[in-house]
Parts: sequence; C-alpha cells; structure tokens
Amino acid sequence: MGVDAEAFVAAYLADEGFVVLERNWQAAGAEIDLIVGRGGLVRFVEVKARPDESAWDAVTTDKQRRLRRAAEAWLAHHDVDECAFMVAWVKAGDDGSLGLELLDDAF
Repeated sequence: MGVDAEAFVAAYLADEGFVVLERNWQAAGAEIDLIVGRGGLVRFVEVKARPDESAWDAVTTDKQRRLRRAAEAWLAHHDVDECAFMVAWVKAGDDGSLGLELLDDAF
C-alpha cells in the first residue's frame, strides 16, 4: 500500500490547493515522500500506511533527524519563505476504503 498511500495523500493535498513539488526526494541518507507547496509555504510530508496508530510512533527521533537533514539539502537549492513537516497516516478500512489523518507541524 506504500506507493498507493503516497498517491492518495498527494491527491488529497492537491485537492486542498497544494502543488506537489517532489515525490520520493532523496538526500543526506533519507527520502522525503512528498514535498508540497502552497503560496510561500512548503511542507515536507512523511507518509505512513499502517493499520493502527503505530504510524505516529514510526516517525522516531532518528527518522526526524534524517528528514530534517534531507529537507535542509532541498532548501539549500530553493527560495522558500516558510516550511514545516507533516506526517500523513493512511489507513485502510475493512471495505478497502482509505482514511487519512494529517499531523501538521509534526516536529
């Protein structure tokens, strides 16, 4: 469900007015699932597809550190007014439907 989850989150954020700037962007030993922007604001999005709330726990302090380093590498080449990190938790229902919870300014 990983790639499907990323596509689901990208479509949702696009519907909310964000532009997908990058998918699966890699630097500094980390991969940022989605980088999206709206106005002068950029969000670095970590997508987790899990059946339970362990999605939040999966973004450990070490993972956050790696994502920050990758984001710094991306920001070094882009003029951005403001940025933040977002965690998107995608969960599948028993009927196959997908649900989404977003944690904005996650860390």
